[in-house]
Amino acid sequence: MGKTALVTGSSRGIGAAAARALAADGWAVTVHYNHSKDAALALAGELHTAAVQADVSDPDAVRAMFRRTGPVDLLVCNAGVAQYGLLTDADEDTWRRVLAVNTDGAYRCCREAIPHMIRQKAGNIVLVSSVWGLYGASCEAAYSASKAALIGLTKALAKELGPSGIRVNCVCPGVIDTDMLAQFDQADRQALIDATPLGRLGRPEDVAALIAFLASDRASFITGQAIGCDGAFGM
Repeated sequence: MGKTALVTGSSRGIGAAAARALAADGWAVTVHYNHSKDAALALAGELHTAAVQADVSDPDAVRAMFRRTGPVDLLVCNAGVAQYGLLTDADEDTWRRVLAVNTDGAYRCCREAIPHMIRQKAGNIVLVSSVWGLYGASCEAAYSASKAALIGLTKALAKELGPSGIRVNCVCPGVIDTDMLAQFDQADRQALIDATPLGRLGRPEDVAALIAFLASDRASFITGQAIGCDGAFGM
């Protein structure tokens, strides 16, 4: 199997940590971004690799991105957006935007990456879902729905692509200390810590280590799984 990888949404947070972890394991990682160009270029420079821009909700942009990257042996679908508030306050555009990025973006990237993997009878896909995809979250209906869909996609693709030697897994992070927590005040953050049996927020590196493991030969018989990385938050 080759060692080329694309990590979507890798300019910061979990995606950046995953790109670093995979590069340390010998993967030639392409950094992807939509808006955070400076951060993406800085990371690409650090890893001596390329950065590509694309809005994963746009099918033409995704196709153009894969023309630039060429075939990849590992796809990590991490790009995502969040929306907070009551479902009844979310208009159609807001709902569609969350699913267009989180769910449809993963579908589009998988659709572009899979043909090469089938031809070589090997490949690896890791989708980044969320603990909310497993259990749901009040005031995060769109986000929870979009992440739950990734778990179903993982299980379906694992069955569909297994005969071609392609593994598909999903990681479900808990409360991770990234930009998505910026809207929470200290009291809310402490409440999340208190709800986590390990007594701390997760780090992007915690999730990245799991992604790197699933991408490695050490996980050669693991596929179709949705694996939590949440400090037992979801128990």
